[in-house]
Amino acid sequence: MSELYPTPPAEWVHSVDIPAGEATLDGDLHIPAQASGIVLFVHGSGSSRHSPRNQYVAQVIRAAGIGTLLFDLLTPEEERIDLRTPYLRFDMDLLAARLVEVTAWVADTDATRHLRVGYFGASTGGGAALVAAARLGQGIGAVVSRGGRPDLAGALIPKVLAPTLLIVGGHDDVVLQLNEAAYAQLQCEKALRIVPGATHLFAEPGALEEVARLATAWFQQHLQPSSEPHVS
Repeated sequence: MSELYPTPPAEWVHSVDIPAGEATLDGDLHIPAQASGIVLFVHGSGSSRHSPRNQYVAQVIRAAGIGTLLFDLLTPEEERIDLRTPYLRFDMDLLAARLVEVTAWVADTDATRHLRVGYFGASTGGGAALVAAARLGQGIGAVVSRGGRPDLAGALIPKVLAPTLLIVGGHDDVVLQLNEAAYAQLQCEKALRIVPGATHLFAEPGALEEVARLATAWFQQHLQPSSEPHVS
């Protein structure tokens, strides 16, 4: 068990190196005082932990007293490879396996081990979040997908146990259809929320604010302090 990160007395910010198999992933960990849970951000295709959209949503979530961990799914070398042949960003087995490893790291770190874990997935990250949630079962407290690709989770969609919120732009036609199909397959507590007038990146005025509001309310509802380990 890690002893490097003591429980913070106030909001605690730290850059972290997270072991994930043979890789080491860069992350930014923010834990507000008396946090009621922690949300792991799973970014989408060609993005990183520095995504301004995810950074904004993370700020809103932290303002509600929930911790966040934004991390890179790929190493710098893998990102360079992915720019030339973008297959890694669609490798759900790889990305979900790394998310499971990061979740285990959270469970083994003193500053976060007591916190219930949620996932916020964007674009292809939404697929990876659902795959990892299906594999970890009740170890995950909630999942939110923003403009996600839940179809990439395939046959694992019905195996997700965590309460799942799918958020889609009303003008993101293809992704909306994919989310409606996935919503029908989910067997857990679930909700589908459509942001009127929004496209895939939620760049329209007020759209990302609505995403942040919906996501924060979902995590506040489902991420409660737990004395039980959250990774089996």
